[in-house]
Amino acid sequence: MNYDVHDLSLAEHGKLRIEWAEQDMPVLRSIRKRFAKQKPLKGIRLSCCLHVTTETANLLLTLKAGGADVAICASNPLSTQDDVAAALVKIFNIPTFAIKGEDEDTYYDHIKSAIAHKPNITMDDGADLVSTLLFMAMKRFKNIHPVVKKWYDSISQKERDAIINGVIGGTEETTTGVIRLRAMEKEGVLKIPVIAVNDADTKHLFDNRYGTGQSTIDGIQRATNRLIAGSTVVVAGYGWCGRGTAMRANGLGANVIVTEVNPLRALEATMDGYRVMPMSEAAPIGDIFVTLTGDINVLRKEHFIKMKDGAIICNSGHFNVEIDIPTLEKIAVKKRQIRPFVAEYTLKGGKKINLLGEGRLINLAAAEGHPACVMDMSFADQALCAEFMAKNARKLEKKVYIVPTEIDVEVSQLKLASLGIKIDTLTAEQKKYLASWEMGT
Repeated sequence: MNYDVHDLSLAEHGKLRIEWAEQDMPVLRSIRKRFAKQKPLKGIRLSCCLHVTTETANLLLTLKAGGADVAICASNPLSTQDDVAAALVKIFNIPTFAIKGEDEDTYYDHIKSAIAHKPNITMDDGADLVSTLLFMAMKRFKNIHPVVKKWYDSISQKERDAIINGVIGGTEETTTGVIRLRAMEKEGVLKIPVIAVNDADTKHLFDNRYGTGQSTIDGIQRATNRLIAGSTVVVAGYGWCGRGTAMRANGLGANVIVTEVNPLRALEATMDGYRVMPMSEAAPIGDIFVTLTGDINVLRKEHFIKMKDGAIICNSGHFNVEIDIPTLEKIAVKKRQIRPFVAEYTLKGGKKINLLGEGRLINLAAAEGHPACVMDMSFADQALCAEFMAKNARKLEKKVYIVPTEIDVEVSQLKLASLGIKIDTLTAEQKKYLASWEMGT
């Protein structure tokens, strides 16, 4: 078995943490039990590019129980939990390619290894795996990292064809990846059907809002040990992740400002009780800035210059492009690592700006990511969508699909049952009324 992890001696500790997370993932556990009996993924090779965490480990064990031949690489250089990676290899025999803090070359070498697994189905968090595969298929090598290109050139055309033609479909976990995939579909370059797991109600309404909200604040607190109460927290972007972060900051007593480019979301943030203004106006006011937009250069030079001394900036969007770090490096006269996950930049004149977690996902760079309880639903969606794709991929068009409604309903029902919650059902009379256009009075 091929693998590349930090230290296999961490495996036992990782196993305990995986077991701890499993206790709070009853939906995935019930799916795993069914998968173990039915083997719906038998004969399927599945390559995952996900955050290598305790919760992800439980997803992988579910896929493996379903008969899949699974391999995983990290979807972010700072999100890997090294003890979990070690346990996946040493205890659970899952090829794992992930090291916390890996450099860019290693990151793409690991993506290469996941591709070399010859997947039938890809499972992404950010679309790096599937986009690299599609670039290979189109021979658009200017967009491929040199590490991947060198490997591609070293294998035979027969091997290349086997890899590229073997992929029948994929799934995508996060907002950023779905945006990329829809752009591929619009350009006509998406060569496989992909299910946008992020867009399931049982995913984004809970994982993005409650998971990102709590874990983002957790990451900021672990990195800085600063008091949130009384601080002015600027939340850039009021999608579901931004909503959750604003909600949690507000709950801890912060004065929350929201910046937006979407008028509907800006209006919604206003109605939710937050101050809304352009980033240029928020920059001199904020104590802590969090970007959650999925776009590039949300915080940039014009904002850095206006920020107060000691401002804290971080990102909880998928990629580390939301903060213009190269420009911050350029205008700084001094840089030092003042705490783990805190880089202090001194600008001309002595003002200091503190960047958290290298601008990468602060909830995973400095904390443990989303709690298992909420990832239970997200990864239940992933497992069921992998099953759906294995059964239906060859009948689907080459486009981005929403999660089938029956999967959303099943996950909701399983979660409610695990919580011991019962709900009403419609009577025959009520069903008839809702189905009729004649019974208006």
